[in-house]
Amino acid sequence: MEIREAGPLAGGMLRFGIPAYRLPREVLDGEVARLVEAGVTLTLNHKVEDVLRERDEGGFDAVFMAIGAHLAKRVDIPAREAGRILDAVSFLEQASLCVEQGLPPPKLGRRVAIYGGGNTAMDAARTARRLGAEEAMIIYRRDRDHMPAHAFEADEAEEEGIKINWLRSIRHMDESRIEVEEMTLDGDGRPVPTGRIETLEADSLILALGQEVDLTVLETIPGVRVNQEGVVQVGENLMTDVPGLFAGGDMVPSQRTVTIATGHGKKAARHMDAWLRGEHYQKPPSHPLIGHEGLHLWFQTRAPASDQPVMAAAARQDFREIVGGLSEGEARYEASRCYSCGNCFECDGCYGSCPEQAIEKLGAGLGYRVDPARCTGCSACHDQCPCNAIEMEEAR
Repeated sequence: MEIREAGPLAGGMLRFGIPAYRLPREVLDGEVARLVEAGVTLTLNHKVEDVLRERDEGGFDAVFMAIGAHLAKRVDIPAREAGRILDAVSFLEQASLCVEQGLPPPKLGRRVAIYGGGNTAMDAARTARRLGAEEAMIIYRRDRDHMPAHAFEADEAEEEGIKINWLRSIRHMDESRIEVEEMTLDGDGRPVPTGRIETLEADSLILALGQEVDLTVLETIPGVRVNQEGVVQVGENLMTDVPGLFAGGDMVPSQRTVTIATGHGKKAARHMDAWLRGEHYQKPPSHPLIGHEGLHLWFQTRAPASDQPVMAAAARQDFREIVGGLSEGEARYEASRCYSCGNCFECDGCYGSCPEQAIEKLGAGLGYRVDPARCTGCSACHDQCPCNAIEMEEAR
């Protein structure tokens, strides 16, 4: 198994799209090291131009494409040649390499404006402050209620001194000024110009208006379908119309989040394994959901949730992690708070409550077996089961 990565470091958008204060690089590097230790070959600085040729030359039986959305969307701004303009994706990548490899930081000037209202815009503004900008402001054409960014992202940005200019759209830019027009929202939440003009001071402008996937690699693969949104069409098993060619993450129709992309990797691995065996993977059915009303709690305890450590806004001057994780002890404590709704955790309550000794312990992690010859159907085991993992059925 081999991963071929176009960049100088592994991680893709996790490394070049998410700042280190959100995802510490030692954590990411640790995950990459685990893959290498498991026997995965990692090839860096290798951009794949012809997937089918590299598949055949490398002797691979299946391929999973997971190209991130590294291309920034553009917008026409009059006189933009006169101002210093960057795109947020490239800016965050340069900032990451600056922190990790000591490369020169992007030249921003004293005052930086960021155009956009998503999480990337928030990250770009906060990164600019950490790289030395005295003032970083966000310009967004809708209001807070209609921004695509998570509310906590905007809250944290404002805590760090980022000013957000809501309901503003850029009309013109020169070397040190940005002309914006005040907007209002119609009944459907769409921005409408008002004709009122303002001037903001800025030495550079970072565009954070969305991202796209570079699909030029598909030009050498006949038969792969791309929909109107510019993403690859795949089946339920994440395989394209080309047998053995799978795709996931930002490349396919889905939310562009780390959680979704990671899930696609796991899902694709299962389907690829089944496809190579000439089989079809079918996800095992989940246990039925059990609500709190279905629990039979014969114990009471107070176990409040642990609080993750949060760095004070005044201390956020570098790329250290802002919201810390849990220690091993805290993580174990959090796991112990779980009621295990609907899932047996081998508390031995059923084993001890059965008057007929019809329940046999099978060993740690193996659960129990009910002897139908001894069971009278008294339901003592069911009635005391704290997590409602036992179901009573009529004998057939």
